[in-house]
Amino acid sequence: MKQLKLFISLLVFSLIPLNAIDYTENNETQAFIKMMYKNFNYKQAYLHKLFKKVRKNPIDSQKRTKKIVKPLSEEYRPQGSWDIFSRMHLENNKTKLGIKFMEEHKETLKKAYKKYGVQAEYITAIIGIESHYGKNRGIYYVFDALTQLAFGNNKRKKFYQYQLQEFLRMCFREQVEPRAIKGSKSGAIGLAQFMPSNYQLLAVDFNNDGKIRISQPIDAIGSIANYFKENGWKKDEPVGVRVAYEGNRFYGLKTGLKYKYERKYLPNIYPKQGTFNYNKKVMLIKLEREKYDELWYGTDNFYVITRYNHSDYYAMAVHQLAKKIKIGYSKKYLHTNKKNLYASTIK
Repeated sequence: MKQLKLFISLLVFSLIPLNAIDYTENNETQAFIKMMYKNFNYKQAYLHKLFKKVRKNPIDSQKRTKKIVKPLSEEYRPQGSWDIFSRMHLENNKTKLGIKFMEEHKETLKKAYKKYGVQAEYITAIIGIESHYGKNRGIYYVFDALTQLAFGNNKRKKFYQYQLQEFLRMCFREQVEPRAIKGSKSGAIGLAQFMPSNYQLLAVDFNNDGKIRISQPIDAIGSIANYFKENGWKKDEPVGVRVAYEGNRFYGLKTGLKYKYERKYLPNIYPKQGTFNYNKKVMLIKLEREKYDELWYGTDNFYVITRYNHSDYYAMAVHQLAKKIKIGYSKKYLHTNKKNLYASTIK
């Protein structure tokens, strides 16, 4: 109780906006405040003060940037759904920056592999896709964005009320000012872009400083590795491999995350290159190109990636970026230092 009073007394409301919305008259907000008091002993006066002046526009105006309109390229670019998705998530120097990130944080990534069994390149790829290696952590004030989602007119308000609850609890545990934290427009936070409900369950204090800060690389790396491990990641098992099939478009068998097949019943579908040492059932992941379909085997580890974002395209983007980073890193560093710390972590 004394801790809570001390925390409240230290809060500074210097970020209260001039143009704000009063949510204290909202019946759902009032019920939320009472729930937070009853379940978690939050002072109602403090919560009333928070909800009294919610930023009407939660975007940090200082971080707005003008869109750069690039001239249309004379070279035609394919327009299949995977062509477009992969351009959005795999370009913009993501591989080059990922190689640099791995080198800068090699000790932490080695530690994460040793503890959780998650390869360095997959942790790095998640950070690259989620926050562009920390360059794009979000420009929305999370408290204000979640408040509007939680008590506004949308179909997922119960979900966002829970996220708001967990966000406020996280702020208390970590002794941070709720109005100061920025993230995505849906409330995701840090390099790892965790939703608040995942923070207590899966975020870790990986540098043992008594605080969890997934806006910092060390805790973000450990938290992503823990997220994967808790969702079933198996150390050194493959994620996926591209396979061959007859024709240019794949029909006949159901594809996607819901369907698994024993490979012995897929005689006309086989890895395009090399061997694939995986004896469990596989998913068939179809990537639609403009003129043909790419087909891949997806493993249990592939499915684990989709627990981060429930999309097979997302998981494939992570997998392909990880592979690009691994190859690029190996070329740049491993050939010059055979005893490099990643020699045992990049498989």
